[in-house]
Amino acid sequence: MHASDKLSANLQAVLVDLIDLHLQGKQAHWNILGTNFRDLHLQLDEIVDAAREFADDMAERMRALYAVPDGRSATVAAGSHLEPFPEGEVLTHDAIDIITLRLYQATGTMRDVHDEVDEEDPTTADLLHGFIERLEQLAWMVSAENRAPRTPLATATTPAVAEASDHS
Repeated sequence: MHASDKLSANLQAVLVDLIDLHLQGKQAHWNILGTNFRDLHLQLDEIVDAAREFADDMAERMRALYAVPDGRSATVAAGSHLEPFPEGEVLTHDAIDIITLRLYQATGTMRDVHDEVDEEDPTTADLLHGFIERLEQLAWMVSAENRAPRTPLATATTPAVAEASDHS
């Protein structure tokens, strides 16, 4: 099977978001400070590892479909759907919301392209299912750092995170 231009573009959109998620996770990892530093530092490594693995899986799937992945820095910067990570040091409390939002932005892209991907290649849609499942699990786990019992995410975080996490 050879990917159509539309399928290639959809997979490329997912790829650049995953690469950017990996890079932003490392940026956070290096520059967080504050309460629960060590726990978040380690959680960020989990997120980075998942994003790197998924980016590689996506790029290799693209090659299997005779599409050409483009992970160059300029392409990632121009095509990412993730908001840029802030410059400098970031408090752990703020980094939790920032990374949670980036996780939901990345899965949002996957959800946006899913149906078109599934129409052309259900096997690749299955990859997206796995990526979404794991990244949303990581979003839930990291966002729990800023929540209290029986507190909805919408009242425990920024409006952007609450909106991005709503998949309805």
